[in-house]
Amino acid sequence: MCHSTLIPSSIIVKTLLKNQAIVLRKKGKSYKEIRKLVPVSKSTLGLWFRSVKLSKIQLQTLTKKKLEGARRGGLARKLTRLKITQEIVKTSKVEVGHLSGREFWLVGLALYWAEGSKARVKNPSQGITFSNSDPKMLKFFLKWVLQVLKIPEQKIIFELYIHHTYYSKINKIRRYWADIFSLPLSKFDRIYYKKNRIKRLRDGLENGYNGLVRIRVLASTNLNRRVFGWTEGVCESCGVV
Repeated sequence: MCHSTLIPSSIIVKTLLKNQAIVLRKKGKSYKEIRKLVPVSKSTLGLWFRSVKLSKIQLQTLTKKKLEGARRGGLARKLTRLKITQEIVKTSKVEVGHLSGREFWLVGLALYWAEGSKARVKNPSQGITFSNSDPKMLKFFLKWVLQVLKIPEQKIIFELYIHHTYYSKINKIRRYWADIFSLPLSKFDRIYYKKNRIKRLRDGLENGYNGLVRIRVLASTNLNRRVFGWTEGVCESCGVV
C-alpha cells in the first residue's frame, strides 16, 4: 500500500513567492520594487538572494536605482528644510514690525560698530567707511548715512574691490552694483584689484561673486568721532565698561 506525502500549502506558497522574488531580482528589481509584489520582509529577501548571482549589467542597474533613490530622498529632505525655513522667516518678519526713527538709528549704529572703520588712537583722522559684499546690508547702511547722518549724496563715494582674476568680468560686476543701488554706472569707476593669488574662480560670477563695495563719506573725521561717542554711550547704557 502506497502512502503519499502531502506538502503543506504554506510551504508551496512560500516556494512560489521565493521563485517569483528571484525572477524579479534577476531582472534588476530593487528590494523595494520586489516587496510591492512579494509581501515578505527585507531580511527574508536577503536570505533568498544569497545564492542569486547577478550579471554586471544587473548590478549596474541596481546601483543606478540606489543612487536615484538617494537623490530623490535628498531632494525631498531639502524641500522640507526649505519649507520650514520659509515659514520661520515669514513669522520672524512679522515680529519685527515697524522700526521707529530711534530704532533705525540704533540698528545702523550697531551695524557700523561691527563693520565700519573706527577712529583709533593711532589713526584719529579716520573717516566714515563701510565695506561689505552683502547687497542688503550695503543698501541699509547707505540709507542710514543719508537719513540719519544727513550726508549729501555728492559726499558719498563708492569703491569696488575685486580679485584680479575677475578682471574680464569687471563690466558685469559694475553693472550689478549700479543696479543694486539704482545709481549711474559712473559711480563705480573707483576699482581696486586684489593681487593675492587664488587657485580657481572661487564661486564664479554665476554663483554670486561680485566683489566687495566700500562706501566712503568724504570729510567725515569728526562725524566718525561722533559715531564712536554713540557706541560708547550704548556701552555705558548697557553697563558694558
